[in-house]
Amino acid sequence: MKVALHGLALKIEFLNDVKALFTALQNHQFEIFVTEQFDRQLRMHGNTGLNYWLLDGTDDMSQMDFLISIGGDGTLLDSVCQVGEVETPILGLNTGRLGFLATVSTDKIDEAVRNLSENNYQIENRSLVSLDAKRKLFNGLNFGLNEFTIHKRDTSSMITVHTYIDGKYLNSYWADGLIVATPTGSTGYSLSCGGPLISPEAKNLVITPVSPHNLNVRPIIVSDESEITFEIEGRAEKFLISLDSRSTSISSDLKLKVKKEQFCARLVKLPSYNFFDTLRYKLNWGFDMRN
Repeated sequence: MKVALHGLALKIEFLNDVKALFTALQNHQFEIFVTEQFDRQLRMHGNTGLNYWLLDGTDDMSQMDFLISIGGDGTLLDSVCQVGEVETPILGLNTGRLGFLATVSTDKIDEAVRNLSENNYQIENRSLVSLDAKRKLFNGLNFGLNEFTIHKRDTSSMITVHTYIDGKYLNSYWADGLIVATPTGSTGYSLSCGGPLISPEAKNLVITPVSPHNLNVRPIIVSDESEITFEIEGRAEKFLISLDSRSTSISSDLKLKVKKEQFCARLVKLPSYNFFDTLRYKLNWGFDMRN
């Protein structure tokens, strides 16, 4: 089997974990490929003595059985862009902080690789949000796993986002911004702005305002079959839009439409993984100093 490795920022304290990953993969007869970004990270640490092939674009990616994302949730979001419509299954090795998406800890490397080699895993199909506009944005990578966001560009006054669902007027949000999150993204920026938690298999999108001026405005959940369109007003001429961690500036005359992407992100989940266990652990549910 062939496996690709991807990482954005390899800290020196995790180099031994990466070497352990290489050893485990080689012991189970995996062919190892790395992305250009991860190759640069390895070279920064000098001659590591690791043997691998360099991955060359989407043609090579389509031949991979898995991609292992080495880092935190941000690295896994970038891994989704690396894979795109090829839909190579992604496993997240967590060398970051929170780890909602990168769920495999470094002390479980041998166990994780063994499960991959024995086909002892499940695939979760996670929906993506897609952005449609009249000009090319984000270098054509117009999809995201977590959320699409409209935001004021700087410390200027709030913006107004006129929002429509399937062509029907929903609301004009007076706010610092507006988020459209997938079920996966419901544990991210949307959650910090008061949005609800949504289980990954739900067929929904959630629209969450960022610091709304009207306090009676609340997040709303809509079907992921909906097409959501926006018109933006404000005192500034430019606004920010983002897909996950990628952002760009646009002018107010650009019409934006968001919907579910036709392809999905396929996340590898090992037998020990449970979404609700992750929620309780990461959010400290049930934790009480008195206990």
